[in-house]
Amino acid sequence: MPELRLRGGEFDGFTLHYLSEGSGVPVLLLHGLGGFAGVWRHTLPALGRHATAMALDLPGFGLSSKPPGPYPLAFFARAIESFRRALDLDRLALVGHSMGGAVAAAYALAYPSRVECLALVAAVVPGFDYRTSWIYRLLAAPGLGELIGGLMWPGLLRAALSRCFAQPLHEEVDFLVRTGYPIRVSPEGRAAFLSTLRSVRVDFIAEAERYRRGLAALRLPVLLIHGRQDRVVSPAHPETVAAHLARAELRWLDGCGHFPQIEWRDAVNEWLADFVVSWTRSRPRN
Repeated sequence: MPELRLRGGEFDGFTLHYLSEGSGVPVLLLHGLGGFAGVWRHTLPALGRHATAMALDLPGFGLSSKPPGPYPLAFFARAIESFRRALDLDRLALVGHSMGGAVAAAYALAYPSRVECLALVAAVVPGFDYRTSWIYRLLAAPGLGELIGGLMWPGLLRAALSRCFAQPLHEEVDFLVRTGYPIRVSPEGRAAFLSTLRSVRVDFIAEAERYRRGLAALRLPVLLIHGRQDRVVSPAHPETVAAHLARAELRWLDGCGHFPQIEWRDAVNEWLADFVVSWTRSRPRN
């Protein structure tokens, strides 16, 4: 896994880890809350045949730095911009899963000239109706979240992840638990997870109107991919999002839960490749 150490500014000394395959137009893949770059391991080779596909461990997750403090969407957007500048990339095609979709949307609003197109996979998008589950509301409570987080064990994480799939894929769930659990229960990882949950929840409430107006005015092409059996982000959510965006296309997957890029990898890989290639090739170059 490549490691990038940022220099100067807000993120001086931060380490960002990422996976990369292929060459050509850069496509940045963003994981969701509690995730890591490996959730894209089936997507990277497919996109790498058409582009430079990079899956990033966001700050606070995976093997990237986990600084103390708040983790609002704007923080992640600035980190991505520092990543882009450090690699001297012109523009990015962004693909976000779950909370990674919210991060991608925040980056697109903050740096629209740096975004080619936006793909949202089982994504939650700020500014539109979304109600977090009761467990996330409990974790967001100061003190209670730390108590619950301290009781995490592999079996509980395995049960929670299994529920995210329409039909549990045991090999995939085992990989996610085996790879993610040690980081998730480390003091730094647990603190970053809770801080992200709390900060982003505030974003979704306090900044909802700003995001709704900004995204509605955004002229970027947007592809939404969603499973009809998603128990984490209700299928009603992408319908509302797509209805408010100027250039949005919504594609559905039957028999699919919250991980379309794993559950229906072939279809999702084909859709993402077609979407990214078509829009990046059609944009006039200076």
